[in-house]
Amino acid sequence: MVHPIPPLPSLRAFEATGRLLSFRKAAEELSITRSAVSHQIHALEEALSVRLLERSTRGVSLTPAGQAFLPEIQAALGRLATAIADLRRPSPNEPLTISLLPTFAVRWLIPRLGAFRRRYPDIEVRLDASLEVAKFAGSDVDLAIRYGRGDWPGLHSERLIAESLILVCSPELLQGPVPLKEPSDLAQHVLLHNSSHPQDWSLWLRAAAVTGVDLDRGPSFAYAELLLRAAAEGLGVALVPSHLAEGDLATGSLVAPFDFTYDSGFSYWLVCPIQALDDRRVAAFREWLLGEIDGRAMPS
Repeated sequence: MVHPIPPLPSLRAFEATGRLLSFRKAAEELSITRSAVSHQIHALEEALSVRLLERSTRGVSLTPAGQAFLPEIQAALGRLATAIADLRRPSPNEPLTISLLPTFAVRWLIPRLGAFRRRYPDIEVRLDASLEVAKFAGSDVDLAIRYGRGDWPGLHSERLIAESLILVCSPELLQGPVPLKEPSDLAQHVLLHNSSHPQDWSLWLRAAAVTGVDLDRGPSFAYAELLLRAAAEGLGVALVPSHLAEGDLATGSLVAPFDFTYDSGFSYWLVCPIQALDDRRVAAFREWLLGEIDGRAMPS
């Protein structure tokens, strides 16, 4: 005779309470109320016609039946979790989907992806370039390269590149009627603004001890990619993350007239669910990416 299996929430409530010997701690772990935990365990005992817990003013303890039942339930829940993880584990042939900002994709990652493909020809990479912060749950995103301070609870985050802002412009602005030779010369030039980071110029100028510059002058651009292109076309002077300007500086389409850099306090991070680190595709990309970060030379 096959006995009906009690509802999963009641089994989880008993496992947590039996392990922690506390309704309160079990409720906190399961993100439900203490009374809900007590109710679910009571319903479980009613369904099994067995008392599993002893309740007293001193707290909670397991009955002999509860002591025998707890390890069996823990083993069953563990097998269920493993089965679900195996079911969700992507096939080795599925593309590795990476979420990242468009400018980082265009300026930094894509020029280097050929090296990854040569090393791992069996791993197809799919880039999800967007300003939106991708959610891992319910999506096909395997890992992300995020911009911020690394504070994403419940996720593995690993710093890749600390952001340093540098001033760049077209080589033409080093000549002409008002050549850009000293930071104070910025008062005579058009400032190009990143509308996503409106404080960049004021922070850089304050750190560089430059005064007399009108911060209200100059056009704004929503993407760093547009900012870099505008600067290369001679439309003005831009503040950009140094790692995004590497290619233009190498070809000479942009120059950095001053050595001064400003640490914004933000970084680019590799972010993924903790369990994704066991995925062969994620592990391969992570190892390769950290190697590229250590090298930091633009690909030829």
